[in-house]
Amino acid sequence: MIIFSITITPRLQYIADFIRREIGVTELRLAANIDEYKNSGSQKINYSNEKIISDEFWICPHTLLFEKEIRQQNTECFEINNNKAFFKTEGDFPFDIFAASFYLLSRYEEYLLHQKDMYGRYAHENSMAFKEHFLHLPLINIWLREFRKALQVKFTNCQLPTANFSYLPTYDIDEAYSYKHKEWWRSTGAAIKDLLKGKLNKFRLRRKVLNYKADDPFDSFDWIDNLHRPYKLKPRYFFLVPEKTARYDRNILPKETALQALMKHHAGKYDIGIHPSWQSGDDPSLIKKEIRTIENITKLKVTASRQHFIRFRLPETFRQLIDAGIKDDFSMGYGSINGFRASVASPFYWYDLQNEQTTYLLLHPFCYMEANSFFEQKFTPQQALEEMRHYYKVVDEVNGTLITIWHNTFLGTEEGFKGWRECYKKFFDQVAGQTEIARPG
Repeated sequence: MIIFSITITPRLQYIADFIRREIGVTELRLAANIDEYKNSGSQKINYSNEKIISDEFWICPHTLLFEKEIRQQNTECFEINNNKAFFKTEGDFPFDIFAASFYLLSRYEEYLLHQKDMYGRYAHENSMAFKEHFLHLPLINIWLREFRKALQVKFTNCQLPTANFSYLPTYDIDEAYSYKHKEWWRSTGAAIKDLLKGKLNKFRLRRKVLNYKADDPFDSFDWIDNLHRPYKLKPRYFFLVPEKTARYDRNILPKETALQALMKHHAGKYDIGIHPSWQSGDDPSLIKKEIRTIENITKLKVTASRQHFIRFRLPETFRQLIDAGIKDDFSMGYGSINGFRASVASPFYWYDLQNEQTTYLLLHPFCYMEANSFFEQKFTPQQALEEMRHYYKVVDEVNGTLITIWHNTFLGTEEGFKGWRECYKKFFDQVAGQTEIARPG
């Protein structure tokens, strides 16, 4: 397949590469020479303002992919096949799917002036996906499904392979234990607070746990292992290993034998990564130190990450991760609401919009985190189960990758999270079981 464009820009090259991977084209090349285009024996896509030949798929382009500046764009939406689209234009497709996909994937709107939330993050209320009510959909995958159909109608001999749905469960270990293995002053201070607030049951449970007469309520690691054992799925774990505890970094310190043993156990069976601390968001030099901490303990190279509290700024945070040797990041989602932040359920390379270049940092977008359901959306476990089933349904329909985030804290026996473990097991057994049978591997 060949795409003609009068000008080939880094933006156009980036989105052409993404679409090639997503629709399953073995070879897709760009050409700025019209004779090369006309004489090619490949199926032809014309990405210019005028039709060239009759036997081509014509997309009349928006200007976005030929610009270098970052500016406010007119993203007025319209409906096509009951879904939203923008950058309406002429041709064999009702909008510029290249430019619209690039706008969402590059997180173009996050480079514009915007409001921040209480944690200094890009507030989801700013996003077009939220305002136009498509945050709950992998819209780019839906567009590409229709684009694929349109190509196969135009080119009757166009054979495009179908991708498989996949499910990747992931876990953030922000606080490995509720009571065990903490500094004496933390345990003492917390016990005194329990007494002063009249939380006698919590005070008694703390004593039992510390005296080895009860299990720690956050220790759900064996339970999670047993959950995965019947299936072929391989989860990912992200560990928070700050040099010192702080308001938002509450895990036991990595000098503790217990945390070291926990990381070694998981590194021996699963893929693990760094969960960069809140403190590293203020002092980026800490990221490399925290990565070295995990590598020294596990004796494995760390190349995957997910930001604690999903706290990142574009482009600074991703540049810092690249500098630290991270190749796969799992932060592309919101820490305030569930949904598709980049409107996609497929991994994609990060495009540095300021430097106008494709990077090797592969982003793996998640669409569901139980903490959003619990803290932000105030859902019951049953409502959360229905929400997860929705995301499974819409991702399965486009043969995408479903990534969920859970924490060991929710999957333990903490009274405040009663019912959430059972909710997750119902969902996991449904999706993991069907994934293994219908789509092995």
